[in-house]
Amino acid sequence: MTAVAAIDLGASSGRVVRGVFTDGGVHIEEVHRFANGPVRHHDRLHWDLPGLYREVLAGLRLAGGLAGIGIDSWAVDYGLLDASGELLGDPVCYRDSRTDGIMPADGLYEINGLQFQQFNTMFQLMAEPLLPQAAQLLLIPDLLSYWLTGQRGAEYTNATTTGLIDVRTGQWSPELTRDLPPDLLPPLRHPGDPAGTFKGIPVTAVGSHDTASAVVAVPAETDRFAYISCGTWSLVGVELDSPVLTAESRAANFTNEGGVDGTIRYLRNVMGLWLLQECLRAWDTALEPLLREAGQVAGSVFDPNDPVFLPPGDMPARIERACGKTMTRADIVRSILDSLALAHRDAIADAQRLSGKEVEVVHIVGGGSRNELLCQLTADACGLPVVAGPAEATALGNVLVQARAVGAAHGTLADLRKLVRQSQVLRRYLPR
Repeated sequence: MTAVAAIDLGASSGRVVRGVFTDGGVHIEEVHRFANGPVRHHDRLHWDLPGLYREVLAGLRLAGGLAGIGIDSWAVDYGLLDASGELLGDPVCYRDSRTDGIMPADGLYEINGLQFQQFNTMFQLMAEPLLPQAAQLLLIPDLLSYWLTGQRGAEYTNATTTGLIDVRTGQWSPELTRDLPPDLLPPLRHPGDPAGTFKGIPVTAVGSHDTASAVVAVPAETDRFAYISCGTWSLVGVELDSPVLTAESRAANFTNEGGVDGTIRYLRNVMGLWLLQECLRAWDTALEPLLREAGQVAGSVFDPNDPVFLPPGDMPARIERACGKTMTRADIVRSILDSLALAHRDAIADAQRLSGKEVEVVHIVGGGSRNELLCQLTADACGLPVVAGPAEATALGNVLVQARAVGAAHGTLADLRKLVRQSQVLRRYLPR
């Protein structure tokens, strides 16, 4: 038996998961969960990284004997270190308004292959007042890894979301980084590389962008699949061997992000269950009764990717304005799910058309795989079977990459995915 700890940090919560490998497969157990979310001070949305680090340490104490540790989190956000290695203030949240109005320069897509998102790291740095004082930048998982081990690096899958990687070479782009301070960006490391030790326990670089880890755990039987990593965001796409850098791909707002084992995550960001989370927060109510009601009503359709929905606030009122009418709570929930299902359909259709990759099945992983109505609506909209699960795909992918690094698992991504199919309960939805 081999046990490793996956530190899995989301934009609304974090947890430490213990993964155990035996002859019967892989099994995970959540040992510590804690709240997360941006806090506003000095007119900015910030992350409480010292608070998250304390929770990480508490979770590692609860995890018991371990053969390894790996960290994944949301993308693009970072901390800046001074010359002595101290953090220059709490990292700013990507939902902060400081990048409003920033537009990309011509020619970026041909280098970094990224869908334009105003909060990508390269655009945040344009609005970063602390940059002149900074000696080094560490993305969130790399910053926490540094605090655990004392060693610095930039894990590749997450680094590709910064907009500063040349997607063709897999290295920091000299052209895109020439105006940054020297040595601001640390050396790259890849999933499976050692990242130091914590109290004698190896820390391994995993797919530290949570979507990269989630895609590792997609239980696909062939390569003809689309995935939807569905949580706060819906990351909708296909897995490729090489990037798609055409003008048509750029116009369709598709991104080419690095995946585990040299793959490309060719995807579109869809706003995701953030819309529903913010409504529930405004209403201070439970979800399940609303889902039952939503299954019995007809929804309206709006564009979930409209930037008006990006910041926190009164989400129900914004959705009513987008739909042009007053709505019940059930109507709003159904409208969110219908709109997401159609956005999923459009992204999958575009991914096939632009990449030439044929899709026979859609895999929904992450917390959204538990939402039966959303899964069925997505199958209906796409006209394809949907396989839902695992809900804990990010933690599982983190654990699988660690296990392979320490010798508890072996083989290719296909071999790791077979372990997921053997160990997890999945549900299949057929289009109606």
